[in-house]
Amino acid sequence: MANTRTAFETSLEELGVTVTRTIESGLGDTIEDAITEPAVGVALDGMGAEGFSLAETPVTVDPTPVALREATTGVTGAELGVGDYGSLVLTMTDEASELVSLFVERHVAILHEEDIQPDMDAAVAELDERFNDTGGSAIIATGPSATADMGALVKGAHGPESVYVIVVEEGA
Repeated sequence: MANTRTAFETSLEELGVTVTRTIESGLGDTIEDAITEPAVGVALDGMGAEGFSLAETPVTVDPTPVALREATTGVTGAELGVGDYGSLVLTMTDEASELVSLFVERHVAILHEEDIQPDMDAAVAELDERFNDTGGSAIIATGPSATADMGALVKGAHGPESVYVIVVEEGA
């Protein structure tokens, strides 16, 4: 796992993504360090962050459309990480997690270390297993939004200008 995590973190850094490791008991402080207010987010219930709630942070959970429009930072969980690309697999939720991750200047994604897959083949196989019975959909995001459609590279054209990944370490 350590080699997969290291490859993931290296890939993220090459993309200009900030990555931080923390233990679950330090997650609130790590999130506060990562956000720029105003911040919005979706509940992390399905993330295995037992006993942790974004309500313990300055993040507005279940934001109104106005709060989402005014937000600088969006906080979501990530279903999986893809080690060799530094990609995040973000599942669509009833709480509109895709809006919280895409309509902000900074996306803070929280990912458990055991959910980092070594490569895209392993990630797709894991998604197939997870979604086989329940259905569902996900997006795969790799680094900050960027386009060179009109010439020079522009960041933040179709999504966040910056991405910050928090890896919650195993056994912590």
